Amino acid sequence: MNALPDIHLCIVQPAGYVHSLGFLDQARYFRHQFRRMGAAVSLAKNRLRHDAVNFVFGAHLGFEAALRQRYSCVFVNLEQLGRGGAAVPPAYVRLLAGSAVVEYDADNIAAYTTHADDVPLFPLLSAPYLRPANALALEDRPIDLLFIGSLNERRKALIQRIEASGRTVTLFDAPTYGPERDQVILQAKAVLNTHFYSSSRFEQARVSHCLSLRTPVISERTPQTRPHEAFENNVFWFDDAGLEDFFKHRFATPGFYAEARAAIERFEQFDPIEAYADILAFAAGFGATHQQQRSAVAWQPSHINLGSGKDYKSGWLNIDIIERAQPDLVLDLGQPVDWPVQGHTPYAGELLLAEGTVETIYANNVLEHVPDLPQLMGNCLALLKTGGSFVIEVPYEHAATAWQDPTHLRALNEKSWLYYTDWFWYLGWFEYRFKVEQFGYLDESLRVCGRESAAFMRVTLNKVETSARERTTARVMRADFALPDDELLYENAAHDAVPA
Repeated sequence: MNALPDIHLCIVQPAGYVHSLGFLDQARYFRHQFRRMGAAVSLAKNRLRHDAVNFVFGAHLGFEAALRQRYSCVFVNLEQLGRGGAAVPPAYVRLLAGSAVVEYDADNIAAYTTHADDVPLFPLLSAPYLRPANALALEDRPIDLLFIGSLNERRKALIQRIEASGRTVTLFDAPTYGPERDQVILQAKAVLNTHFYSSSRFEQARVSHCLSLRTPVISERTPQTRPHEAFENNVFWFDDAGLEDFFKHRFATPGFYAEARAAIERFEQFDPIEAYADILAFAAGFGATHQQQRSAVAWQPSHINLGSGKDYKSGWLNIDIIERAQPDLVLDLGQPVDWPVQGHTPYAGELLLAEGTVETIYANNVLEHVPDLPQLMGNCLALLKTGGSFVIEVPYEHAATAWQDPTHLRALNEKSWLYYTDWFWYLGWFEYRFKVEQFGYLDESLRVCGRESAAFMRVTLNKVETSARERTTARVMRADFALPDDELLYENAAHDAVPA
């Protein structure tokens, strides 16, 4: 392989969904392995890069399949699929069936394709960057057994049996991921791993992470559990019949600690570099073919989101004035803009943003921050097609939310839209204006409510042509009568008008 493609790791996170943080561990692992081979790797939330091969984590949480036309996407499946597995949306299975996929467990593949040889497998093994420098000795750690994961009835029953054997199982009282969770893992004598689904596929993502932190893992095992060879002799196993005996007589003994340290040492010797080299070669070939076949025409977005950061919308053009928010396009619509805007960005690729081409613009808690709001409203009016919608959410003037942010410049109420609808001529508008299509109030949880409970307002403005009567009113009110500069139609008109 002569030229390595740029690699981008995209973690899908619905707004505010904390459990997407669970994909950080696997994304970091992919980044580490690809960088070992010299690839340039970036990572972001919900963002795809037009100039890279995108490995997408968490697509079962929602992914617009049409994005595969513009972006080179490889989907990383970490869900247990098929009979007895996770209840994923049917759209996710269809997405995998028609896409490039890499897989953590071969038993999942039959759920979406009959061509198993086309799906590269990746193991999640030792992560050297997690290895603690000064960890407590296992014997001195204050947590007996740590359980990580969601609870269901079968897991609760197993934990109850373990505690009845005289052991204490510690659970997190809130979703905790990343370094904050790792600090707790480093306080545990061992991590308890039990199966959530009846498919009983081995949870190698969790187990490899704990072993990389030099914390032993005690795992349930059923006849359906088929771990990678790196775990076979380096995890403590128990089955239903032997549960009580293991936790009463074997766990937390001097022999257990000695065996655990040896197992962790052995685990660290397994290197998955060949598997990830194959995946990188797969990505290079797939990406090259896809990028040759996709359209070279500049993207003209039909949907625009004013904002980025936590508000990023996949498939939309995300515009922000702050580069660290990682928007598709850095542009201040609160300033005069010469249309069309053309350019190239890593996320959007070739881009053409022209007047009268956009169907929807969405602004969530933006308008209260803009110094020159009439300029922004005018730019949005220019961008929208006739009939296009400008969907706005802002804090309500009479609620505490109106001034809770020190960067707020104004408060808005029911009358704040008059200049953009009825008094449009004040702003220099003539041929088009906004019309209020929908208006409502939202409470602090963003649920529809009455005015008395309002924390926010949601208004939809539609771009409409002004009527003859409205244009007449505009001519009456404007100083220049809104007259165009008439062209001189005859080349010699000025000469002919001179007396002989």
